[in-house]
Amino acid sequence: MKRVTKNLIPLVFWLAVWALASLAVGKELFLPSPLRVGGSLLTLARTADFWLSVGATLGRVFLGLAWGTAAGAVLAFLTHFFPCADWLISPAVRVVQATPVVSFILLVYLWVSRWAIPWVIAGLMVMPVMWGALSAGLSSLDGKLLEFAQAYRFSWLKTLQLIYLPALRFHFSAGLLTAFGLAWKSGVAAEVICPPAQAIGSRLQQAKLGLETADLFAWTLTIIILSLSLEGLLRRGLEGGNWR
Repeated sequence: MKRVTKNLIPLVFWLAVWALASLAVGKELFLPSPLRVGGSLLTLARTADFWLSVGATLGRVFLGLAWGTAAGAVLAFLTHFFPCADWLISPAVRVVQATPVVSFILLVYLWVSRWAIPWVIAGLMVMPVMWGALSAGLSSLDGKLLEFAQAYRFSWLKTLQLIYLPALRFHFSAGLLTAFGLAWKSGVAAEVICPPAQAIGSRLQQAKLGLETADLFAWTLTIIILSLSLEGLLRRGLEGGNWR
């Protein structure tokens, strides 16, 4: 009950601030009320297009998260175990990390089809995060454990399973939670700039062009709800007993 109250009071407070601000502005075109946005969201949720757009965006985001995580993990192991690979790859990964997402969206638009841009961009944003998190984990690994594995002649698979994976668990979890937020935001941003046929970003663009402010807020609220809900589920999954 305390937890519910603790979360509910800030929500009610900011909804009240939003409602008062809407009354002060006095024009739904510029700032619709929470009731108007809620009604718009319920109307949208009754349509098949809403769920198709949500499903398509989720698919692209998770596809980008998957390939970005895999690429970051492979690069982390390569740069850790092979100095030559570290010399060649690390600068390129840091360039990807420093480049604004908008620049990548416009560049990728020249090379791949529109429907693929969001998951390609999401993966590009995820890859440096996972590379940095796993590289830090590999660098902090206790050398005595590796000496123990060598002394008992562990196979490379047994060493990976009993030493590397447990040591990297927390770094992987922290990196994946951060990477998910980046994948979500960058993927939707790519959909807005290069809208596919079915996507949340495409609906945001349409609402903006049609001056449908309530729908614009409703789609934004959908993004926030999905992001927080999925991040919570991911956090629970990573902290659960099965993952350990």
